[in-house]
Formats: sequence, structure tokens, C-alpha cells
Amino acid sequence: MDTIERADITMTPDELVARAAALKPVLRDRQRETERNRRVSVETVADLKAAGLYKVQQPARYGGYEFDIGTFVRCATEIGAGCGSTGWVYSTAAQHQWQIGMYDVTAQDDVWGNDPLAIAASSYSPGGTAVETEGGYRITGKWLYCSGVLNADWMILGARIAKDAESDPYTQGYILVPKADYAVEDNWDVMGLIGTGSNDVLIDDIFIPAHRMLTLEQALSGKPPGSAVNDNDLWKVPFFAAISLCLCGAAMGMAKGALETYIDQIAVRKTRGAALSQPQSMADFPTIQARVAEAAAAIDAAQNLVGRDCNNIMSVMAEGRELTTEERARNKGNLSFAVKMARKSTDLLFESVGGAGLTNASMTQRFWRDLHSASKHISLNWDMCSTLYGRVSLGLPSGTAQF
Repeated sequence: MDTIERADITMTPDELVARAAALKPVLRDRQRETERNRRVSVETVADLKAAGLYKVQQPARYGGYEFDIGTFVRCATEIGAGCGSTGWVYSTAAQHQWQIGMYDVTAQDDVWGNDPLAIAASSYSPGGTAVETEGGYRITGKWLYCSGVLNADWMILGARIAKDAESDPYTQGYILVPKADYAVEDNWDVMGLIGTGSNDVLIDDIFIPAHRMLTLEQALSGKPPGSAVNDNDLWKVPFFAAISLCLCGAAMGMAKGALETYIDQIAVRKTRGAALSQPQSMADFPTIQARVAEAAAAIDAAQNLVGRDCNNIMSVMAEGRELTTEERARNKGNLSFAVKMARKSTDLLFESVGGAGLTNASMTQRFWRDLHSASKHISLNWDMCSTLYGRVSLGLPSGTAQF
């Protein structure tokens, strides 16, 4: 890459978060369109790019801001509060900019050399095999749940690395594949997060050069190839210590959006008088007041919990030490618990929306559907994450080395 694009050094984290929050009205206006089309629109992605939001964790050498992971989560939360599907697609793509920064600089140039605004989608489960060949790998496979694939210029795909087509895979990695080299199977037909366009990706025997492979070992090392040119503490953070933040941030945003749209609706709504002597303001009901208070407190608690852990991770990286097993287990458990609190807050609200809250025009019910769908992701599953956290807290082996 001959020319290095430098970030706008006048941008601050709070200003970028404010830009994300400013997009909420237009994202809410587009919610139904996003669901009907089963994808985030080209116009919305353009708005996100124009606001600089994909730069939040992008390397500075390509115009990125290299902000800390806590700032990224705050941005993802605001976008998720505008539209659940858009928040999910935005937050995954924005965090991929951090992951792409882990690759060899030649791979980074492949992605951003001609287009510093290029973005990627992903599917991390090893859906295909990378067979070693001279100068790189031959790739074949099918990858599921590729959120935002219709908006992406590249894919990051989990792969089993094999010496030859007949041998057993012996390690895992993540390949970078340009849009021209994969096909999309349009099969995303679900009840929540409808607008994420999380279709499947198919690849039939393509070649990728060696520099577009990031092995799992490199991703977890805290010293990936990209850290040779990207020296910010972001690229000391091991992959699994931060990757689920994109999902959690978007999910907390969905809860925040549910609360904000619920208040907008309930504050002006009156009962029709069917069960009372005369119409009455919904906001005057003590039960409604209690639900709003509990939901707001749960969302605040979730955001503060995740924010504290983000600060802890960045502090550990600045100290030059590794996260302990106990810290990693706690952070993983807290992410899942934050989503559990967010989901409970949205349940409290949805239980009292009444008939008007059941229409497809109601944003509260859409956030409720989106958040319940988001919480089913394995990385946010409380049953799995709570037992991991509990085992480590009790001094038992974690049962996995990768979390």
C-alpha cells in the first residue's frame, strides 16, 4: 500500500457514540422495510459509513480510529437501539475490522488498499476445509448463519486446515475471501433478527494465498501477524476475549430500544375504558411505572457490567500481561448475564403492551423478537456460560481452553 490514510485525529469516543445515537430515528423508520427485505439496506450501510462508525476499531493506517473495545460496545448499543437487525449486522462488521487488523499486512492491504471502507461478514464455525498447496490453500465448504453477507465485501470463514484432501484436519483457522469467490444461498427465514440476512455461503475449490489465513493459534496469541504494523493495545487482545462483545452490545441495544419505544407509546396512550369507568392514562398505572423502572435498572446494570469488563481487558493489555483464566471466565459469564438481564427487561415491557403492541407497526414487539433471537446465540447462552463461570469460580478445570 503506497498511501497510508490517517484517521481524523479530532474525533473523540464520545463524539462517535453521539453519531451512532443520532442515527436511531432513521433506523427506526426503516425497521419494517429492513424486515420485509430480510436485509439491511444499501442506504443504511452508507449512512453508517458516512458517520465513520465502521472505523471504531479499524487500524489507523487505513483511516480507522483504533478506539477501545468499550467505545465499540457503546456504538453497537446505540445502533441496536435503532434497529435490532441493523445493530447485529453493524456490530459484527465493525468488530471484524479489528480482526482483519490481526492478519498479515498484505491481507489488510488486500481488503482496504483500494477501498478503506470495505467491510466483512463472517461464519466462524469450521464449515469447510483448507487443503495446503503451494503458496496457500484450496478451499471447499459451506458456512451457515453469515449475518450481513449481503452487505459485505469480504467473508471471514472458519476452516479446518489439512495437509491433503485425505488427511484428518489438525488445526483451525480463519480465511479471508473476497465477494467474487463465494456464492450466497438465500435461506434466512426466521421469526427474529429477520433483517440480518444471515444466509449461507458456498465455496467450491478456490485458491486463497497463505497471507489470507489467520490460524486459531495466532488469533489467540495476543501477538497476531498484524500486530507488527498495528501496535495499539487492541491487537494484544486475544480473539475469544473480545469477539462476543459485538453480539452483546447489539443485544443490549435492542433492550434499550424496546424501553425507549415503549415509553414513547405508553406515555401518550389511554385505556379505552372497557374494564374501567372511563379512559385512563397508562402512565398513571403503578404497575406500568414499576415495569419501566425495573427494565431501566436492568439495562443500566447490564451496560455498566459489560463496560467495567471492557475497561478491565484494556487495562490488562496496557499492563502487558495476559488475562487470567478467572478473568476470562468472569468476562464470558458477565456478557451472557448482561444479555439475560436485557432479555428480562424486554419481557417485562412486552407483557404489558396490550393489543396495540402486537401490531407489526409496533417497534417494541420487534425488539422483543430480535432480542429473544439474539439470546439464542451459543456465545450468549446463559446455560453454557454460567456453568463455565461457575466451574472456574469453584476451582474446577474450565473444560475448554478456548473462551
